[in-house]
Formats: sequence, structure tokens, C-alpha cells
Amino acid sequence: MTDYRFDQVFDRRPTSSTKWNKFPEGVLPFWVADMDMRAPPFLLDRLKQRIDHGILGYTVTPPTVVEAFIRWLEVHYRWSVQPEWLVWIPGVVTGLNLATRTALAGESLHQSRRSACRGIVIPRPVYYPFLDVAENSGGESHLSDLVRSGQQWIMDFDDLDRCAKDSCLFMLCNPQNPTGRVYTRVELQQIAELCLRHNLILMSDEIHCPLILDRELQHVPVATLSREIEARTITLFSPTKAYNTPGLSCAVAVIPDPVLRQDFLHARAGLVPGISPLAYLACELAWSDRSDWLPAMLDYLRGNEQRVRTVAGARMTPVEGTYLAWIDVRDLNLADAETHFVNHGLGLSLGEQFGRPGFIRFNFGCPRPTLQAGLERLAAALSSPDGVFRPT
Repeated sequence: MTDYRFDQVFDRRPTSSTKWNKFPEGVLPFWVADMDMRAPPFLLDRLKQRIDHGILGYTVTPPTVVEAFIRWLEVHYRWSVQPEWLVWIPGVVTGLNLATRTALAGESLHQSRRSACRGIVIPRPVYYPFLDVAENSGGESHLSDLVRSGQQWIMDFDDLDRCAKDSCLFMLCNPQNPTGRVYTRVELQQIAELCLRHNLILMSDEIHCPLILDRELQHVPVATLSREIEARTITLFSPTKAYNTPGLSCAVAVIPDPVLRQDFLHARAGLVPGISPLAYLACELAWSDRSDWLPAMLDYLRGNEQRVRTVAGARMTPVEGTYLAWIDVRDLNLADAETHFVNHGLGLSLGEQFGRPGFIRFNFGCPRPTLQAGLERLAAALSSPDGVFRPT
């Protein structure tokens, strides 16, 4: 396997990095889901060639990116989709909000009660933009807490059934951010049955699907379970997490049902900007990738995850997918968790953002020298709640 030099450390502060410029110098950031390794060489080389053309104007969706994505779905998931099912958007967060507006205001699936329905079922903890969609759209969040069962976080289906009774949308995150779960086919089938039983639209954010760390697991797009669930699902994909190009914003919504898709397009009208030519190209290259770069990256991330678990111990469950560790710090009884960890030289995402106070999310998508320094600080922060780390 090619040596991609994932251990190489780059100074990102001069690039106005969201990740690195949030905290004071000397604090190592492990918060936002943005890796500190370079995108693959084949992708960077082709982007440079495109830049050399010299004109970066408005761009329609290239047929080649459509073909690459459809082929990728077929190869990896045996899911045959049609080009007209695809709606291109500048990011998954945009898709979350458009899906919500679609469910609350559209006429899809001929749901006569939907004009009065405002409920949105959201299992939590979850990627924090999920928790904003109700306020953004005039809906009502019906929140259901995930439950830790041994070494996994699982859904409480009795509670979800309660939440679903007065709802019109179920919002799924799979692989799950921040817990790192990769839901099994059995679990997804339970979700599908709940949505069918309560006549819910299902929105599934699957942006982390290429990042499966547990070798025994395979990602299953929930829409592939049956034609019935496919017809009521909006599935969001983007390769930007796996190939570390989040600054090149591009995503796609797969919406097989024509009425649901029309409602989604109506919700998008006049609000959503176009996608840059470089973002389209990066997506096409990622979905066409046949190199060993991603397998090498996954092996590297598996090693990183094991290192984090060695320090965090029983505080965290194994990360099945993503590069995000969910760590329980409730026993520290921290009045100001962010200050505590910053004082130990760490910039982290706090559980409050995800709907679960007392936890932290730790992004281990970084070179090992950076990770090792961060884990030394994390060990100190977890064992000495009143101590202060002084970077040297």
C-alpha cells in the first residue's frame, strides 16, 4: 500500500482555518469534523489542472459527476438510481433544512394531515444542525434520547413510536454523529417500519458512509431496504468528509419520489446558491476513486481510534464509523467544560451542542504526532479535573 505520509503535520493557522483559528495558539483543536491530513494526491493534481484553465465561472452540473455518483452507488450498495432522482446542493446542512421545509410544507405522499403537522422526530445526541431545523422551519422537535447498551448507543423504539405519533418527518444520521454508530440492517428496518406505520418522510444524512472503521460492518443506505421506504426517503450524500474537502461544498440529495422531489426543489427555489466547478470536480474524482488512498486512510484512522480508546477507556464506546469519539465526562462535574479543556490545551466539541450535556466529541482525524500530544493533554484533563495543562 502506498505511503501517503498521513503523519505529516501542516500548519493550518495561516489558511484562516475554522478548526485551528477558533482557539488561542497553543490549544490543539479536536472539535469540528475536518481532518488535518491532505486530500489525496490524485484529487489535488486534477484540481490544479482545472485551476490552470484560468476561468472558474458559473457551472451547471457536469454529466460526468452524475455518472460517477450513480456508478458509485451501484458498485458499493447495489442501489440503482436514475439521474432525475438527484438534486445537487452546496452541502448536507442545506439538505437537512430543505428536507424539513419539504416535509412541513409540501404535498408529498398525499398526506392530508401534513398541513397541520409540525413534528420532527430527532434521535439525540446528534450533529447539532439537526437540532436547529425545527426553529429554522417553524416545526417542533420531538426528541428521543439514544441509550447506551454495553458498547453501543441504540435507539429507544418505544420512545420513538411516541414521538412519531404527531410527526411528519424522521431525521436519521447514519453513520451516527457523534456516537460513531453504524446502524445494522435490523435497526434500519425498524426505523423504516416506524416511518411506514406513521406515514413519515425519512431524511437520512449519510455523509460519513465511506468512513466505516469496524471491519465487520457495512453501511446500508436506508432507502435500499424496500421500494416503499425508498419512495418516502430523502438521502443526503457527499464525499467531502472521507476525502477531506469540506471547504469545497457539494452534496447531493437522492429523492426517488417525483412529488417529494418537486416539493424539495420548490423549497430550494431562490434560496440556494450554485456549486463551484472545483467542488463538482472534487466530488467526481472522489466517487470515481479506485486507488488505495481511502483504504489506507481507514487503516490509519483505525489506529488513531484505538489510541483514543486506550486513553478514554470505558468513557467511550468503540467508533464503528466516522473519525469522532464520543466521551463521557459527567463524573468530572464540570461547571465550565470548555474552559476546563482549554486550560488543558484542548479545543473540543461539547455535548450540549449535540443535545447531551456531560459528554465531549473528540475528532481523531489528524496526524499521529498531533494526536499523541492531544491524548497526553486529554489524559491529564480526565484525571485531574482541577489541574491546568501548560503547553511548552
